[in-house]
Amino acid sequence: MSQRSLLQRSLLMAGAWLLTTVLAHSADAIGFRQTTLDMAGKRPLQVSLWYPTKQEARTEIVGDNPAFHGVPVIRGAAPLSGHLPLVVLSHGYGGSWRNLAWLAAELAARGSIVAAPDHPGTTTFDMPPAQAAMLWERPRDLSRVIDAVERDSTLAGKVDISRVAAIGHSLGGWTVAELAGARFDTKRFETDCKANTSPRVCVLRGELGLDKRELEGNLADPRLKAFVSLDLGLARGFTPESLASLDMPALVIGAGIDIDGLPAKFESGYLAEHLPKPSATSVTIPDATHFAFVGLCKPDAVALIEKVEPGSGMICRDDGPRGRDEIHREIAFLVIGFLARSIPVRP
Repeated sequence: MSQRSLLQRSLLMAGAWLLTTVLAHSADAIGFRQTTLDMAGKRPLQVSLWYPTKQEARTEIVGDNPAFHGVPVIRGAAPLSGHLPLVVLSHGYGGSWRNLAWLAAELAARGSIVAAPDHPGTTTFDMPPAQAAMLWERPRDLSRVIDAVERDSTLAGKVDISRVAAIGHSLGGWTVAELAGARFDTKRFETDCKANTSPRVCVLRGELGLDKRELEGNLADPRLKAFVSLDLGLARGFTPESLASLDMPALVIGAGIDIDGLPAKFESGYLAEHLPKPSATSVTIPDATHFAFVGLCKPDAVALIEKVEPGSGMICRDDGPRGRDEIHREIAFLVIGFLARSIPVRP
């Protein structure tokens, strides 16, 4: 049996009883709300929130567009009582809150408050170059979201600040690792790029300001208790020493099919190699592509995307034997089981 198969089997066995407990606290429905964080001296943030609710009302679909399926929610529903875990989500470069809406709904249905900001400069339809090159603001965005949700229980319910986790995809994976305490070294990244290790991220060096010293600061949030990286990029700029010092549970999931110049062995593999054991768990899903982690695509999505933006249809093209819905079920199981161990939902 392969190492991955053994790992998956152990996760399934260890997680089964945990999921039984989690499901016992599942909500009947998912509440949804959007808000804007606009404080003097700080960039405005558009934030989407999912949360468990017992309210019975008509649902609507959010996050839906001509290419991607959305998820059913009750907009503005009353949150559950009691203090709940908080999970903050970080989207990838050029993405938005919609990308991980499917996972947000899964987590909210099982008892967590979930909050996802759109990161200015690196989000869909909001990519001014000056903001894109201020990458250090991304982890700060997540800290601001934690501040807001903790302070205002009317947004999504009461937060148990002792149970906060972060999940990020692609550039979002880099973001949540920074939030956990990983430290970026611009010289290290430059040296690695000269070896052409990860060509996709290296061509973004100027666009994302990856040579700016502000990136080398400490962007950790001490309230974070666990994090999940979904096929991240820019990992090789992290110092091994900083990764080795991250004393919190971590789940690193990589995509086995490289279609976008982000080979899992050089990115997720690097992260997993240097995180401390046994608090860090690493899984590579062999038939997943980089974009298998984002939402479910509609039947004509590839043709539609190619018509609007030639060459980008790969976002909805899954090359493995399974459909994206099956891969999502595996990702959700891994993430839910990990969070059930790391920031459990309490009765």
